[in-house]
Amino acid sequence: MLVGLLAVLPALVAGGVPAELDAETGVWLLLSGLCNVAGLLVIYVALQLEKVGIVAPISSTEGAIAALIAVAAGEAIARRTGLALAVIVVGVVLSGIVRSEQVEHGHGRRGALLALLAAACFGLGLYATGRVGTDLPLVWAVLPPRLAGVVLVTIPLAATSRLQLTGRALPLVLASGLAEVIGFGSFAFGARHGIAVSAVLASQFAAVAAVGGYLLFGERLTRVQLIGVTLILGGVATLTAFTA
Repeated sequence: MLVGLLAVLPALVAGGVPAELDAETGVWLLLSGLCNVAGLLVIYVALQLEKVGIVAPISSTEGAIAALIAVAAGEAIARRTGLALAVIVVGVVLSGIVRSEQVEHGHGRRGALLALLAAACFGLGLYATGRVGTDLPLVWAVLPPRLAGVVLVTIPLAATSRLQLTGRALPLVLASGLAEVIGFGSFAFGARHGIAVSAVLASQFAAVAAVGGYLLFGERLTRVQLIGVTLILGGVATLTAFTA
């Protein structure tokens, strides 16, 4: 979050405070930042209690939750578009499921419930980010999670001397911080053309991680994961055809 905040500060200072910033937009800014940080903290607790193979698929439904919020708020999508999105959501969930022998055993049903709570936080945060990106410049849509993360996590850790960074981790921290900025900015831009579709397409991190693990680290994809990735590719191709 600190890396991301430093990355967006120059554009933020150069652009100044936009004239469109009002009380309603301020609420969406606040929700975007708090929901993202809250979702991360909740999911870390969930991973201490439950298997990764259970937490990951549940939390990856954030895009579906954001899409449902958008539709409930009045965003109209065609029926065939909704069906394509549903196929993608199923694929996202399946691609995040891993075999029990690939994960460490956790305990308690609270982990699954916390994963669902994290998905709800992320879903609301995605929708709020989409609303901000529609009303304000893109840099303002990227700002809230990074600012909230620095204020609520980075500064308290630094104040208590618990903020540590090794040389080996530094490139990964830099890469993840910059990737999040690019990812959030891309989603916010896409959300200008429809939050529901953009939210579902942006929630495919489970499939990307599974394929990346296979290509980069030789990790084996399970049959269920392969089915999930296939459903995602088919759903995205269908959705693209519908859009065209």
